[in-house]
Amino acid sequence: MNSVKTIRFQILCLFFLAVFTSVAGAQTSFAKGEELFNQNRPQEALRYLEAATTEDPAHVQAFLYLAITYLQLNRIDDAIATYRQILPRGGTETARIAFNLGNAYFMKGSYDLAGQSYTQAIKEDASYASAYLNRANSLVRSGDLGSAIQDYQQYLSLDPGSPQREQVLKLIAFIQDEFAANERRRVMAEEAAKAAELSRIKAEEAAKAQAELDRIRAEEAAKAEADRKRQLLQEVTDSLQAAAEDSKGLSAGSEDVQDYNGEFELQ
Repeated sequence: MNSVKTIRFQILCLFFLAVFTSVAGAQTSFAKGEELFNQNRPQEALRYLEAATTEDPAHVQAFLYLAITYLQLNRIDDAIATYRQILPRGGTETARIAFNLGNAYFMKGSYDLAGQSYTQAIKEDASYASAYLNRANSLVRSGDLGSAIQDYQQYLSLDPGSPQREQVLKLIAFIQDEFAANERRRVMAEEAAKAAELSRIKAEEAAKAQAELDRIRAEEAAKAEADRKRQLLQEVTDSLQAAAEDSKGLSAGSEDVQDYNGEFELQ
């Protein structure tokens, strides 16, 4: 019985030893990676940080350092994959992870995805001023200037002493001026379109009026021509009728003419 307990105890000890060794190894890898990271030696830090995340998949700080290292080495897709891997297990660091993921997407030029990540960071921490600032920048790149102004203003309200305050205020003023210019262009375009439509309608009406006038003139000309022909025919028939009546008058006394049957002789 004692031997069984001894074996169980030894197995339990080996289990805890294995766990401790694994954790200690991860801490050692992370410690070395962190040291090199802080010395701005990303290429050397990389393998230790990769080892630390493999040894302890819940080591949030190791993942954060690893993703930043990837960014330093211009491996943006690897950084994005690293942030996405740890994001569901971020715990209290979820807002920061989402914010950094947004920065990685922004660097890649995926502004819509960047905005979604910044939004997630804001949902986790409504007072995350930098998330508002960077989401505003993404919105500007995406062309949603109205929403960008709102985020810039929210950023300034959360961080009124920001060293970027003057720059942000100038950007807001620039966007507002651009809005005003766009509105002026829109109004002018609408007025031009209305004027063009009015001109088109007037041209159509003028064309219809001219067509109607041409039709009336054509009808009048046709009627005049028909009247002329009818008058001509009447005149011709009247003339023929008169001639016929004259010929009857000349033959009216023919019954009084004597008939000579004798032959004429020349003297």
